[in-house]
Amino acid sequence: MAGALYGRVRDELLARATPLSTYRLQLHKGFPFTAAREVVPYLARLGLSDVYCSPYLKATPGSTHGYDCVDHKQLNPEVGSPEEHGAFCSTVREHGLGQVLDVVPNHMGIESFNPLWFDVLENGPSSLYARFFDIDWSPVKDELEGKVLLPVLGDQYGVVLERGELKLGFREGAFFIHYYDRTLPLAPRQYGRVLRRGLEELEGRLGVENTHLLELHSILTAIGHLPSRTETERARVIERNREKEIIKRRLAALVEASPEVAEHISTNVKAFNGTPGNPRSFDELGELLEGCSYRLAHWRVAGEEINYRRFFDINGLAAIRVEDPDVFTEAHQRIFDWLRQGCITGLRIDHPDGLYDPTAYFLNLQEQYFIERARAVFEAEHAERAELWPEVERRLRERWQGEAGAQVGSPLRKALYVAVEKIQGGRERIPEAWAVHGTTGYRFANAVGGVFVKPDAEASLTETYHRFIDEAPDFEELVYEKKRLILRDFMSSELNMLAHRLNRISEMNRRTRDFTLNSLRRALAEFIALFPVYRTYVDDWRPELDERDVRYIQDTLRHAKARNATLNASIFDFLGDVLLRRYPEHLGPHERAEMLAFAMKVQQVTGPVMAKGLEDTVFYVYHRLVSLNEVGGEPEHFGTSAEVFHTRNQERAEHWPASMLTSSTHDTKRSEDVRARINVLTELPEEWRQRVERWSQLTRAHRTELPHGVAPCPNDEYLFYQTVVGAWPMGPSLSSEGLADLRNRIRDYMLKAIKEAKVLTSWTNPDPAYEEGVARYVEACLDEGRSRAFLEDLQSFKRRIERAGQHNSIGQLLLKMISPGVADTYQGCELWDLSLVDPDNRRPVDYGLRARLLEVLDREAEANRPGLCSQLVSNMDDGRIKLFVLAESLRLRKRQSALFHHGGYRALHLVGPRADAAVAFAREHERSVVIAAAPRYTLSALESPGGLTGAYEETSLDLPESYASMTFRDVFTGQEVRPGRQAGSVVLPLAPLLAGFPLVLLERSDG
Repeated sequence: MAGALYGRVRDELLARATPLSTYRLQLHKGFPFTAAREVVPYLARLGLSDVYCSPYLKATPGSTHGYDCVDHKQLNPEVGSPEEHGAFCSTVREHGLGQVLDVVPNHMGIESFNPLWFDVLENGPSSLYARFFDIDWSPVKDELEGKVLLPVLGDQYGVVLERGELKLGFREGAFFIHYYDRTLPLAPRQYGRVLRRGLEELEGRLGVENTHLLELHSILTAIGHLPSRTETERARVIERNREKEIIKRRLAALVEASPEVAEHISTNVKAFNGTPGNPRSFDELGELLEGCSYRLAHWRVAGEEINYRRFFDINGLAAIRVEDPDVFTEAHQRIFDWLRQGCITGLRIDHPDGLYDPTAYFLNLQEQYFIERARAVFEAEHAERAELWPEVERRLRERWQGEAGAQVGSPLRKALYVAVEKIQGGRERIPEAWAVHGTTGYRFANAVGGVFVKPDAEASLTETYHRFIDEAPDFEELVYEKKRLILRDFMSSELNMLAHRLNRISEMNRRTRDFTLNSLRRALAEFIALFPVYRTYVDDWRPELDERDVRYIQDTLRHAKARNATLNASIFDFLGDVLLRRYPEHLGPHERAEMLAFAMKVQQVTGPVMAKGLEDTVFYVYHRLVSLNEVGGEPEHFGTSAEVFHTRNQERAEHWPASMLTSSTHDTKRSEDVRARINVLTELPEEWRQRVERWSQLTRAHRTELPHGVAPCPNDEYLFYQTVVGAWPMGPSLSSEGLADLRNRIRDYMLKAIKEAKVLTSWTNPDPAYEEGVARYVEACLDEGRSRAFLEDLQSFKRRIERAGQHNSIGQLLLKMISPGVADTYQGCELWDLSLVDPDNRRPVDYGLRARLLEVLDREAEANRPGLCSQLVSNMDDGRIKLFVLAESLRLRKRQSALFHHGGYRALHLVGPRADAAVAFAREHERSVVIAAAPRYTLSALESPGGLTGAYEETSLDLPESYASMTFRDVFTGQEVRPGRQAGSVVLPLAPLLAGFPLVLLERSDG
């Protein structure tokens, strides 16, 4: 039975196609399942293959993103009910679409009620869920032994306590600690302190034989016999969990039955809560809190003393140990239910670099998916023989592990579509052992935008930036400095934890025991600050380390030695031995396990430090060309060459053909259209320099003189100019209401940006004077009454580069849609979207407008396709041209699904005077051929007498000889074209093609 079932499920899963295209929907209270369901018909008509949803398990109330899940077993009630979810999924299926769901395996939200976290706070190491969270129960600070540090207070603990802001409460048999809207559990053994207060007086009133008093004494006895909160033996943990709940039920019943006991508890609660102005009256409440499994503290101490792993440095997101089988099951139970039922068909995995062992996690994911699909088949066919399933499951797992688990190349490893949010730096690649289809596309977003950056402008724009800010920052040094800042001010607790673990390891060997804790900490800090990528993937089950990981570690250690001449070089050698699994022969299994665990913990720290130091700090400090400051980007490299773009596309076609391709996401710092316009600055660097200097003079009066300088500083002022140029709405004019909206958006963005930069203000140490100065500056600059000359000059410049920016936008859209991979569209981006970083990029989307525009486009295309193209080109400001390009490209993908699933990639070269001013390639599969070409550096062409067509008059696509006899149909205009010959080569002149539409998309029509 198991063998036949295995074969059937295997064949079924391998026959499933990966997505061709996705559309990201951000689900939240303002856009629930009912609203998403209404959008599905439009998305299907657009030509998409899959809906791609943000996380929708139960999250912190008010969450607009869903990454703060508080309960893996429930839907987010703000997004909809199970019935509404079912209706949404049914509608998706009825329209022939799949559904990719965003999943968060690394962490949970703990700001609001999370039943697992609440249980940990109540019971400490003795909680049933203690091992679910990545908590160091024996941290550096002795006072935190067996406790969780909770840095949630707005002031010092003693001040908060004595102001009466911490209050004891009682409800339904349980005691709680309230801090404004936050509720924390009181440790069950501390109930006895509350109940015994004034007990003799109660006995005097009721009499020692009173039934209710006897029950109270019995409850007190039960409390005294509870296993300790530090007990970890499984049987005792279960006993404690059972008995504490029985105590609560008995106490609730007693209070219900006895008004006298209820009054006794109420009086005691009031007494414990003390009297503000009388510090000693809070001593008893302080003693209660000392007996709890958490230690309340001022929020500022988090960076140094927090002892649970977080998502980056966010205290409200606690990491979970998904490497534990029970945690894996808990976190994915509903996900697998939906996969088994066919509600969802693929997963996007958030932040895999935060996982202890991503490689093992992805294998577990694929194995469990196979088992769930097999279970669905078994239950449908053998419902009456359910007792056989455990043995069938065991055999299925053995066979899966023998085939897929042991063979990196097994297609069964990728039966479930999985895309991962992996950020790749430099030449970093995805580990081949990962059982995934690829990444979510940040690298592609930077590459496709980068090809529209003109490389010969680098020197000029660099000089302009350096002159304006009066300094010359070195990018690599800036990254190093900011990572050191993150380690020092935001994640020193993680560094301290690693240093102490390394110190314990050093004590295992007499040759390393003399390394001091301080020197080990310094070496670790240097290693992490200099590490060039997000993380390595050392694990405990593969015999050999990945060459890439070895190289990154060795190179980093070499650089660290060179930078630290005063630090004993042998410390770095020791660190390298631990990280690279070079263990001394005399060490036993326990010591080796400790060293391996340290290496794997280091990997979980390098990623957050890189992300916080680079993306969330340097990208808000280094403003040479801010369109390059994108997640996964490398602003030190001035754009992307066509050769690099083609090489990456070729590699993806061969190795990761179902990796996502994106250009805007919920995480991007600027939308694809903002970046596309800013890239035009590289086509007129001298003009940009002159404008910036003029604008600085025109807005000088709006700057505020502060004791430590001006607000905004020159660096922030330079950011403002690029931001307002990039985000100014399309069109020749802007209404007063539109200007007011833009002013508010730019002000809010600038305030976020300067806090993220952590230079003159920050989230943790704000400088109100500087922030107010920047806000006043933005408001004054974008006020017609106060800055008319600036606004007129700004709009004139924006209007000059706007058309070239639009061409960049539709050009990068075309390249994305035809490149190898799964083309993703972020919500709303089918029309012009000039959004900035969140929350700006999560504003409501008018889907009704988009659906109406698509219907009209389809009607007009059917009636007169060339005429429609001419109309779209003449009026690009309304964004319909972008919707048209997207829809036609998506429909081509569906029409040529075999080509886009399996097709090869061929870079095409151009010949002629503007050969470098376009990017072109072909996709090929059997007899199908698709050619795409996007002009770039179009500003000079658009401003030339002959326009775009005239500028490309003598430029042609150089095609392979095999294309000579082919006939192609222009997907946009519908015209038929055939290659010609020029000097013995097969060519397609660009000018005739661009005369009808500013992009080239040709589909072979004679195949």
